[in-house]
Amino acid sequence: MSNMIAIIEDEKNILDMYLMKFRSSGFNVMGAEDGEEGLKLIKDFKPDLILLDLRMPKLSGQELLKKLRADEDNTPVIVLTNISQNEAHLDLRFLKVEKYIVKAYTTPSQVVEEVKSSLKRHGIYSGS
Repeated sequence: MSNMIAIIEDEKNILDMYLMKFRSSGFNVMGAEDGEEGLKLIKDFKPDLILLDLRMPKLSGQELLKKLRADEDNTPVIVLTNISQNEAHLDLRFLKVEKYIVKAYTTPSQVVEEVKSSLKRHGIYSGS
């Protein structure tokens, strides 16, 4: 069984690119285009890891993360955004973010590698 990854990203072309990249890398992956849809996806499918954009309609990535952590959901989260870490809210670090990746400086292949190493750190990577 391959690892389940949830990708929550409001820009459809970027979401589609990451969905395709993760599927071709052997992951079971689901996507959502806004924070509310993302929260429902996480509750329904219980992913092994979440890739989360910060600026999204309906519910921001940060608000989504606050709700998850308030529900004691400790699913690893990698923030995948174009907001620099200096611009991001400081309370992100208190919300147990695994890694902070700026999309503009990272290739999809590098994102896949970061996900693999994060899953390995948590002892839940099911790939080879």
